[in-house]
Amino acid sequence: MIVKPDAEGLMKAVAKQKGPPPVHLWNPPYCGEIDMRIARDGTWFYLGTPIGRASMVKLFSSILKREEGAYFLVTPVEKVKIRVDDAPLLAVDFTAEGEGQAQTLTFVTKTEDEVVAGPGHEIEMRDRAGEATPYIHVRAGLWALIDRKSFYRLIELGCHAEKDGDSWFGLWSQGAFFPVIRSQDLS
Repeated sequence: MIVKPDAEGLMKAVAKQKGPPPVHLWNPPYCGEIDMRIARDGTWFYLGTPIGRASMVKLFSSILKREEGAYFLVTPVEKVKIRVDDAPLLAVDFTAEGEGQAQTLTFVTKTEDEVVAGPGHEIEMRDRAGEATPYIHVRAGLWALIDRKSFYRLIELGCHAEKDGDSWFGLWSQGAFFPVIRSQDLS
């Protein structure tokens, strides 16, 4: 007989540990899909209704896992598939320290993940419906859409640099350069 922890007990257990749960170590049986969705703006829905408790959303985001292009909530005893409209996380703010190649950009997500852009935590531009859209890699294949206000602030920190033989306008963080747009496309 498998005993599943209740939501409150799971929330307390997750809150006690430092860092996210080790979902990469968990390989429980697949239990099907549930009617849970993460909207592009970072809102989580269950049965079509927004989840209003920030602590529940934070808990769910901590047990989120990506496998073969699909998203799952996992515990040590079960795995359920959910839908994600765009990226599963939303970067809502950042801080910048230093300048140029010595600059460090630290992002925070709506679910309170904190990530420093750099090797392993790339900033990437993607084409979404003809619009260049910025993302940052947070952890284990999970990306955060960078919200518009943060992106506008990031652009103010941009500079021109060479990358793969081309001149780019982009961003530095932890000694890594992240291209935003080719310099020749700016004119």
